[in-house]
Amino acid sequence: MTANHEIEAPSGGCHMCLAIPGKIIEIAQENPNWALVDVVGMRRRVDLGLLEDNRPVPGDWVLIHVGFAMSKISETDALDQIRTLEMLGESQAAAEEVRGYGLEGIEDQQVP
Repeated sequence: MTANHEIEAPSGGCHMCLAIPGKIIEIAQENPNWALVDVVGMRRRVDLGLLEDNRPVPGDWVLIHVGFAMSKISETDALDQIRTLEMLGESQAAAEEVRGYGLEGIEDQQVP
């Protein structure tokens, strides 16, 4: 804060966390709260625990934030958001964001 009680912007520009669309590839047999999801061309393990009332199935699209599926979305909305990320030049940042999503035992797999 400045002396005038204004909030200063962080140095280095504006930073924001994004919810990133991903497509459910498969649900883990041993734990149905985990799914393998295609997120901007990378396969990642994502926690589905927040969607117990509206369980996704393989083929569904979800919005993901810090490794958690936050909501189901339509394929049309997911593809629109992916195009928007690409237009804004943020698709690489989105890929970097998902690199750290709980991958114990899952290799980085580039989706063809």
